[in-house]
Amino acid sequence: QGTDLKVTGIDFLKSQNSSLHHTDAYNIKNLVVRRGQAFQLRLSFSRELKDADKLVLHFSIGEKPMKVRGTLMSLNPRHEKDVSGWQISIVKNSGKECLLSVTSSPSAPVGKYSLNVKTGTNIYKPENDAVYLLFNPWCEGDVVFLADEAQRKEYVLNDTGCIYVGSAYSIHNRPWNFGQFEELILDTCMYLLDKSKPKLSNRKDPVFVSRAMSALVNSNDDSGVLLGNWSGNYNSGTSPIDWIGSVAILQQYYKTKKPVRYGQCWVFAGVLTTVMRCLGIPSRCVSNFNSAHDTEENLRVDIYLNEFGEKLNRMSFDSIWNFHVWNDVWMKRTDLPEGFDGWQAIDSTPQEQSQGIFRCGPCPLKAIREGDVYLPFDSKFVYAEVNADKVYWVVKEVNGKDKYTRISTETQGIGMNISTKAVGQDKREDITAQYKFPEGSKEERRAMQKASSFIHPSGMTPRASFLSSGRTDEVASKPRVLHEEVSKTGLQLEITNKAALYPGSPLELAITVKTSAPGSWTINLAGSCQLQSYTGKVEASLGYVKETVKLEGKSEMQVPLKIAADAYMKTLALVEDEVLVHVTAIAEVQGTDDKLTKETTMSFEYPPITIQMPETAKLNKEFTCAFIFKNKLNMPLDNCKLLVEGLGLFKMATFDEGDVKPGRIIKSEIICTPTRLGEKKIVAKLTSTEIKGISVEKTITIT
Repeated sequence: QGTDLKVTGIDFLKSQNSSLHHTDAYNIKNLVVRRGQAFQLRLSFSRELKDADKLVLHFSIGEKPMKVRGTLMSLNPRHEKDVSGWQISIVKNSGKECLLSVTSSPSAPVGKYSLNVKTGTNIYKPENDAVYLLFNPWCEGDVVFLADEAQRKEYVLNDTGCIYVGSAYSIHNRPWNFGQFEELILDTCMYLLDKSKPKLSNRKDPVFVSRAMSALVNSNDDSGVLLGNWSGNYNSGTSPIDWIGSVAILQQYYKTKKPVRYGQCWVFAGVLTTVMRCLGIPSRCVSNFNSAHDTEENLRVDIYLNEFGEKLNRMSFDSIWNFHVWNDVWMKRTDLPEGFDGWQAIDSTPQEQSQGIFRCGPCPLKAIREGDVYLPFDSKFVYAEVNADKVYWVVKEVNGKDKYTRISTETQGIGMNISTKAVGQDKREDITAQYKFPEGSKEERRAMQKASSFIHPSGMTPRASFLSSGRTDEVASKPRVLHEEVSKTGLQLEITNKAALYPGSPLELAITVKTSAPGSWTINLAGSCQLQSYTGKVEASLGYVKETVKLEGKSEMQVPLKIAADAYMKTLALVEDEVLVHVTAIAEVQGTDDKLTKETTMSFEYPPITIQMPETAKLNKEFTCAFIFKNKLNMPLDNCKLLVEGLGLFKMATFDEGDVKPGRIIKSEIICTPTRLGEKKIVAKLTSTEIKGISVEKTITIT
C-alpha cells in the first residue's frame, strides 16, 4: 500500500504509567514519569504500520534542542538504543494501533519535554504534548536512588508532615502541608528550574538542582519565592507564623511571579521540601536546636550579659537561634571523593552568601560529622551551626567605659536534639548522631581538630570590644578547643518552672544553686527573665533577682523568680512573632575563680483545638468536620482567626472568630468532599493578637 503513513492519535496511557511511576497523585492533565524507567504510549495510524515504514519519536527539552547536548532524542524503534541512553521498542503492533515502550536515561535532564512523531515526511504533534520527566528514587541507575520503600513513601510521596520548633528542652511540632501534588505546584517547580537558567546538562544533576533551588526559594538575589522578614512587622504581607503549608505560597508566586511576603526559616524549609519532593529528590525538614549563626566562621558565639544576667541585644554580632530549620536531600555525590553519598544539607533561609548568592549546600552530613569542612558546599557554615562554642561575657561600665569579663565557656550547648519527622509515623526522630559524634568522644575530638585546622580560631577577645575599644579583663589568645574550667566548689545551676507557663498567668520560675565540695561558700547570684523571639532577639526584660546565697559542703538552695502576668501581657500583644521565655543565671563564688552561667528557654503552653470528624469517609461523599476551641486562659484572645486546610479534602479556609473572652467556646464547621484515597490529614491553626499559633492535625482514612 503506497499511501502515506500518518499518525492519527497518541494515548499517553496516563493512569497505567503514572501508577507504575508513583506519579498518580499529581494534579495535572499531562503525563508525569520518572527517568530511567519504562513508560508506554499507544499510537494510532491511518493504516497498519509495516516494516518498511519510517517511524521516529522526537523528545526535546529547552529552547534549542540539540542531539549533541542530549536535549533532543530521536528514538527509532528499529534500532533500540539511542546515543543519549534512551531506549524504545515496539511492544505490540496490531491493526492500526501500535504499543511502544520508552525508557529515558537515568541521567536525563529533568523537566518538561515535548514529543512529536515523524512518519516519513509527516510530523504529528499531539495536543497537550508536554511530558514531565522527574528524578527517580526507585531507579538504581539514578543518583537519587533510595533503597528503602518506607523512606521513599515518607521523603518523596508524603505530602503532609510536621516541622519541629520551640527550644531544646521543650520541642513541639508544627504541622505543615507540603502539598507537592496540588494544582500548579509542578508547573511552579518547572518555572523555577527555567528561572535558575542552568545549562540543560546541569538539570541531570541533583547537586546542581538542589543548590539552585536553595537560592530560588528566597528572594534575595533573584526575585525567588519568599521574602524573609524577621523585623516583627508583617503588615504588608502574611506573618510567617500564619502559614500552614507550602501550597498557598507557591500558587501565589506562580500567579504573580513576585516574591511572597513573608517567610522565616521553617517556611523556607517547608517550601524547599515541597519543591524537592515534587521534582523527585528525597527530602526532609531538619530542625537544629540552639543553632549558631556565626558571622565569622570562627566556631564561637559571644553572649553579652549585664550584671543582672540580662542579654544585651546591641552587642551581639552573632546569635544563637532557639531553633533553625533547613533541609536534607538524598543523593550520590559523584563530584566528591568516595564516602560522601547519602544525606546532604541544603538551606534556603537567607543568612550568608555562598559564592555571591544567598544559598547553602548541598553539604554532606558525613563531612560535617567527620570535620571535613573543606568539601563543597558551605560545609564550614553548617559545621559552625551545630558545633560552635558559647562564650559568656559580663559587661560593666567602669569610668565611662565598658569592661568585659569572661564568665564561662560552654562547649556542648549548640547543635542539640537535631530533629526530623520519623519515617511512616507522627513522631520525632533524633538525627543528631548523623551530624556529630557523641560530645566528648574520641571521634568528636578528632573531627573537631580536623575542622579547626580549616577554620581560623580567633583568640579570646570579645568581638564587641574591638568596636568599642573598651578594656577587657582576661584576654587569652589561646586557640579554640577550650576546656571547661574545673570547679573548686562543684558549683552547679538549674533553672526550672514550678508550674506550666500559661499566658495570662504569673510565671513561676526558680533557680537552684548547688555546691558539692566541703567548705562554706558565699555565692553571688543574678537571674533574669526575658521574652525573646526564636532568633534569640530580646523582645522584653520582665524582671530579675539578685541574691547572695550561703551554702555548706554538698547542698543546694532554690531562689524563686516570679513574674507577674502584667509584666509581659503588653509585649505579647505588641510583638507579631511567637515569643519564648528565656531565663539566664550567673553565679560567682566569692574568694574563688568559680563562675558559671546557665540559660534556658521555655515555651508557653496553650489550650488545645479539638477536631471532630468520622475516622473514615468514602471517596466523593461529603462529611462534616468541626473545629472546637475553649479559651481556658485568664486573658481574652483578640482578633482570633482559624486557618484550616485538608489536602485532597477541601481548599484552605479562614474563619474570623473575633475576640474570644476567657471561658468562651468557639466552634466552626467545614463540609469536606474527599477527592483522593488513603490517609488524609486535616490541619488547623488558631492565631490571635496575643497568641500566634495553636495548631493541631488529625488523620482520616478515605475508602
